[in-house]
Amino acid sequence: MTPPFSPVLLLGLALRPVRPAVLQPLFDAMLRLVRSRHPDILERLEAYGDRIVCIDPVDLPFALLLEPNPEQPRLTVRRFVDADEVHATIRGPLETLIALAEGKVDGDALFFSRQLVVEGDTEVVVALRNAIDGAGIDLVADLASALGPLANPAQRAATGMLEMLSSLRGSVETVRQALIAPAMQNATARDARLAELEDEVKALRKAARRGIGR
Repeated sequence: MTPPFSPVLLLGLALRPVRPAVLQPLFDAMLRLVRSRHPDILERLEAYGDRIVCIDPVDLPFALLLEPNPEQPRLTVRRFVDADEVHATIRGPLETLIALAEGKVDGDALFFSRQLVVEGDTEVVVALRNAIDGAGIDLVADLASALGPLANPAQRAATGMLEMLSSLRGSVETVRQALIAPAMQNATARDARLAELEDEVKALRKAARRGIGR
């Protein structure tokens, strides 16, 4: 899956030199918050506690391995993931994955529109989706809650930043279009010229066949 040109992709490029171990404490904290605020999610995945699900944001230089064992869940940051070590993979842009986790989008629609790729054991993926559906996950609110008295200001600041990123996405798309426009024009002109040459070759072949027939 080709990552979309977006602010997240630019962030991913900036994070490329960062070692996964540096990011691991952040995801450990996120998992603790999910366990405390949404314990029913892991409880509903008890039958799949021994399965490993790879969550792969294609616009970031790392993936996450989720082990949903209710007793000892793990969310591990990895630079590379071997397909043989996971039971299922969910792959898509970060923004899409977050919207899916928060129940804001239809997972089936994303799959059929190819905005989301699912590989491996679809049973555990369906179980994970069913577990988070209706859980009321709000990542901004959940993360801000860890700040105690500063939760509300932090949530407002984070919401404002996300709105700014959403606005910036349009600007980034404009830049992308400006950058690729000359290449697209050249490709269109090249395709038109190739079509002309094909027509000329066909005409020459017909003329040659008529000459041989005489």
